[in-house]
Amino acid sequence: MTLEGILPVWKPEGFTSHDVVAKVRGILGIKRIGHTGTLDPQVTGVLPLCIGRATRMVEYIQELPKEYEAELRIGLSTDTEDMTGTVLEEVSQVTLDEMKVREVLHSFIGEIEQIPPMFSAVKIDGKRLYELAREGKEVERKSRKVTIHKLDILHMDLKQKHPEIQFRASCSKGTYIRTLCVDIGKALGYPAVMKSLIRTSTGSIRQEQCLTFEQIEQMKVQGLLQAHMIPMDQAISHIPFIELSAGEAVHALQGKKIAMTANRTAHADASQTIFRAYSPDKRFLGLYEWNSASQVLIPAKVFL
Repeated sequence: MTLEGILPVWKPEGFTSHDVVAKVRGILGIKRIGHTGTLDPQVTGVLPLCIGRATRMVEYIQELPKEYEAELRIGLSTDTEDMTGTVLEEVSQVTLDEMKVREVLHSFIGEIEQIPPMFSAVKIDGKRLYELAREGKEVERKSRKVTIHKLDILHMDLKQKHPEIQFRASCSKGTYIRTLCVDIGKALGYPAVMKSLIRTSTGSIRQEQCLTFEQIEQMKVQGLLQAHMIPMDQAISHIPFIELSAGEAVHALQGKKIAMTANRTAHADASQTIFRAYSPDKRFLGLYEWNSASQVLIPAKVFL
């Protein structure tokens, strides 16, 4: 049986996201695999892999909110914004009170602006920022808007020389938690750095669903892996769905436009919205764009 769907992998420390893809390719003997969001080598956590035809869903899963648990250390800064870098600044003593910390962290909830760190994969003039950083260069970066949906403090130790704050953040695609840590420190009046980071979810895919490399290998041998994979349409359950008639389903699989009355897409909230389309027997047919002007569904991703 050909494996297909979303494989929720627990990324170990020391692996890049591309390393994880290469490792799983080796275990499964499948070339068509794509990851759904870069994680730095020192970061562990949820890394869903799209297997087979599910690679066509990568762009939609990448857009999902992510949840992280991070540790922030206040009183020093590094060139990488985490503990792997060279220390740039260190203060001898930090004095903070719990109320101030809670007020500052709460102020970051909502839409904020971030400047991408130099040690990041953002491209400027065709070159990755981390490549420039390794050459000892620093270039101007434009700020970008991201959204912090939730920010909860899990633990605080404010009495030590360099206080530490552990928090959980739910955020939009493109959020740099390292930079969030640095900016929180600035708002508190001190340099700061990210001490550790775990990604605990991507969309609805959570830590407890994830498999280690060893578990993936074992399940493949036992023939149990497909049962543990997430069907591709379930992984994008945030996208609204529409059920087609038998005749419409045939046309949909032929890649034809489908005329549609507006009341069938009443839950669409924009002039053009993506829908998951299903046949009367609940078979997933693909993704289709609703065009309200012409009142047709236009094929975007068809799954024969």
